[in-house]
Amino acid sequence: MDELLLGLDIGTSSSKGVLVCPDGEIVARAEHAHTLSLPRPGWAEHDAETTWWADAVDICRRLTAQAPGRVMGVGVSGIGPCLLPLDADDRPLRPAILYGIDTRAAAEIEELTALYGAEQILARGGSALTSQAVGPKILWLRRHEPDAWAHTRRMVMASSFLVRRLTGEYVLDHHSASQCDPLYEMGTSSWARDWADEVAPGLELPRLLWPADVAGAVHAEAAALTGIPEGTPVVAGTVDAWAEATSAGVRDPGDTMLMYGTTMFIVEVVSDFRPDRTLWGTAGVAPGSRTLAAGMSTSGALTGWLRDLAGNPPYADLLAEAAATPRGASGLVMLPYFAGERTPLYDPDARGLILGLTLAHGRGHLYRAALEAIGYGVRHIVEALGAAGEPPRRLVAVGGGTQGGLWTSIVSDITGLRQDIPAETIGAAYGDALLAAIGTGLVPADATWAKVVRSVEPDPEARAVYDDLYDVYRSLYPATREQAHRLAAMQRGAPGER
Repeated sequence: MDELLLGLDIGTSSSKGVLVCPDGEIVARAEHAHTLSLPRPGWAEHDAETTWWADAVDICRRLTAQAPGRVMGVGVSGIGPCLLPLDADDRPLRPAILYGIDTRAAAEIEELTALYGAEQILARGGSALTSQAVGPKILWLRRHEPDAWAHTRRMVMASSFLVRRLTGEYVLDHHSASQCDPLYEMGTSSWARDWADEVAPGLELPRLLWPADVAGAVHAEAAALTGIPEGTPVVAGTVDAWAEATSAGVRDPGDTMLMYGTTMFIVEVVSDFRPDRTLWGTAGVAPGSRTLAAGMSTSGALTGWLRDLAGNPPYADLLAEAAATPRGASGLVMLPYFAGERTPLYDPDARGLILGLTLAHGRGHLYRAALEAIGYGVRHIVEALGAAGEPPRRLVAVGGGTQGGLWTSIVSDITGLRQDIPAETIGAAYGDALLAAIGTGLVPADATWAKVVRSVEPDPEARAVYDDLYDVYRSLYPATREQAHRLAAMQRGAPGER
């Protein structure tokens, strides 16, 4: 066993790494848990030194120490899009401002949308400005932390920060750049220099590459810290969900990934790219490809919250109780907007709701209602994808929520769609290794390591029940939106709080 690829992913709550042979066999794994900082309502941050880089060094040392061959290439991914400002010496100037779960730049989103025009932003960048976009967060940094901005020379995300530390190269992949709205031009696959100069004056923009392009080679200092041989090629990498889609074999038009994680994330490869304001339109992983994407603000975070309230019983017990509960949780419907909602609502002030509670309901009903709430949210997004012109033709399910079977069965029953489940279901780092294999020429550009091991088929008898409950679900948000916003203002300590 002479040739190995190393994949490394920085996630919201942990980092993972794998060593993989060119045929896709995983020979070693490593993981390092870390914490998510929530310093204020609507803020979500990571410390890049103690989380991103420290995790990377630890995982790489553990993997290289047990490598049965030579590491021939490295691929990296991470949560994104994020904003980490660096000074002239590449030192982080503050904690990284994370992806769409960080909603601090609401005023800047409104200002930039008014300045450039919603339709023009959508046409040039492929997405409306939302909490997912990096541009408004740059403007927020300029306004609220002027001292940090005065020293900012470069911006990186989790993946490009690791590339910088490993190789010294300042690059960003096209997919990640396409989520830097309004700084990126989808039509030309390049920076929108006019808007970038206005939103981020004086900022050095990174060189653009596709995720499997080699960015540089591991330098001596990084080799000594990580154990990766000096001179090893490192590819540009990308955002974790798109690396996960790569690992799952989502590559052809109509292929769609459902990622059951802390949040629910969905990526569809499209052939006829038409921007839609309810979804994120982005560059894809393969050169020139395009995707539509969507993300819910909760998924595993919601089931984890319920588990904590219940005294932390084993998940297996909660799943068993939920499985023993009738479809529809005996008349409960939950809105899963406990952290606001991203697509297709784009409402950080949306709030969670449980309707239909009686004294007869127990924790199994609540747990099932939470699983069904995510299923309704997935159906809402699938309908938005269809309205945008390309309904999903093949669903591939990945992530920790695919374990156990109940959650995926519920989602298939609610959506009426089959889900394929590959052998490797927690695979951003696995996808990173595949990108490294492609970039170094060890496998062809169209290679895939995904092997479907089972499929989840919808139960036709469930459709009538879930159609009725989905109608209730869709009616609840518009019916309670105003009240939810009043409560959200109180939670932020706005005037009028009692």
